Amino acid sequence: MRERTSRTSVRRYRSRKEAAELAAEFRASGLTRREFCDRHQVALNTLNRYISRYSGQQPAHAPEFVQVEVADSACTRAGVSVVLASGRRVELDRGFDAATLQTAMSVLERL
Repeated sequence: MRERTSRTSVRRYRSRKEAAELAAEFRASGLTRREFCDRHQVALNTLNRYISRYSGQQPAHAPEFVQVEVADSACTRAGVSVVLASGRRVELDRGFDAATLQTAMSVLERL
């Protein structure tokens, strides 16, 4: 870890590896974020950033890749049609934009 001193404080610069190790150490500690920050002299915002970037934790319902089959369909009104294993159907009109796809994917990942 590199340190740089300014007039008001000492700034610590951690490598990615050090930041990832700190996030892992927090997860294993059983401490609250505030307690961990106080003991390790790290700012709460910094710890939060390390956890979000380097924790390696997957969402509770991490999406899984499954084999799909592309088949001819009589349905011509949709540009993309996805039928989930649960039977739910998602259809995006032809010419949909990237924001629409991103929104649809976000919803699918939460299912």
